[in-house]
Amino acid sequence: MPRVMRLLFAEDDQEGADRQTASLAGLAVTLLLVVVGLFLVRTLQTKGAIEDCLMSGRRNCDAVVLSAR
Repeated sequence: MPRVMRLLFAEDDQEGADRQTASLAGLAVTLLLVVVGLFLVRTLQTKGAIEDCLMSGRRNCDAVVLSAR
């Protein structure tokens, strides 16, 4: 194979590797955002249950905290 053809294939291989790296980085960021979002939803749900309990005037809201987990 001529040298020019080898250089062209090498550039295509590098571009493909760069695309794959960018795709994996995007997937990692997306998964991180999903995990953080689920953590926030769960935390806000627990805080909301505690606040609802306290606003209703109950005194035994520690049971709500334990059951919400």
